Amino acid sequence: QVQVVESGGGLVQAGGSLRLSCTASGRTSSRFAMDWFRQAQGKEREFVAAIIWSGGSTNYADSVKDRFTISRDNAKNTMYLQMKSLKPEDTAIYYCAVRTPVGSRYWGQGTQVTVSS
Repeated sequence: QVQVVESGGGLVQAGGSLRLSCTASGRTSSRFAMDWFRQAQGKEREFVAAIIWSGGSTNYADSVKDRFTISRDNAKNTMYLQMKSLKPEDTAIYYCAVRTPVGSRYWGQGTQVTVSS
């Protein structure tokens, strides 16, 4: 099993920045990718960003491209999401997921990000 814990959410004004962290423990592997998703109230969960654990290749949703940066520290089994120029529409619960090579995911409990206008 893999345990996933997010942290770093909070309340920020529009235009501000936040950095989310996600730490994985247990049966992790360098073959696992890691993803960020978010879910706003009343909406479906949506993809935000992803990173290949060992290769560093990244992918972003169009809505966050050029504002968010995903990175990882393999030595700490930790992934980060640096969020800049935040908008009220970025308000959501942000979830981290560890993705196995067969596509299954281990999810964290989520961390709330609220952007005030």
